[in-house]
Amino acid sequence: MKIKNSLILALDVMSESEAIEICDSIKDHIDTIKIGYPLALAEGLEIINKLKDEFGFQVICDFKVADIDATNSKICDETFKAGADAIICHGFVGTDSVQACLDMANKHEKELFLLTEMSHPGAKMFLQKNADAIAQMGVDMGITNYVAPATRLDRLSDIRNIVGDAYIISPGVGKQGGDGKKTLEYSNAIIVGRSIYEAENPKIACENLIKSLE
Repeated sequence: MKIKNSLILALDVMSESEAIEICDSIKDHIDTIKIGYPLALAEGLEIINKLKDEFGFQVICDFKVADIDATNSKICDETFKAGADAIICHGFVGTDSVQACLDMANKHEKELFLLTEMSHPGAKMFLQKNADAIAQMGVDMGITNYVAPATRLDRLSDIRNIVGDAYIISPGVGKQGGDGKKTLEYSNAIIVGRSIYEAENPKIACENLIKSLE
């Protein structure tokens, strides 16, 4: 997945109208957006193709899929049918559940991102302890895309060392305190949400952020 300016917008707004307004303002700077449950539950999976058709975005669905293999397969199938270019799944559920996601991504000729460790403080309690093992599992399974935190550069560096030249995207830049430029020393792209979509002028916020990465 090639991402413009190494910047992904996390579009966690709650309405189609707000999503379209924000996307229209930043479309010249961003070509990939990440949507999660807030927008998908508020507007339905139809929002994926609406944003793709209107703006030409690549869409990553951050559904953090984390169920048994049969259920994971159904979630991924419906998400890819709805137009998603990629989906994010949790790794802590183990190889069988992750393999179901990978198989469905391959079937649809789409991308799977394996979440190793999250960016919020609570991730230190349980997930961080197993993040390296999750990353190694992904490597052993042949997964080539990962999610790792911008908020803990030491952990991001560790995960980079495990996954080698795989593609890493990193949440946590902006409101959570992550530094975009430093993150890109290890990661291929950063994920930014509130610092852009909550800004008085998302376009200017986006432009300033891109400048800070130079």
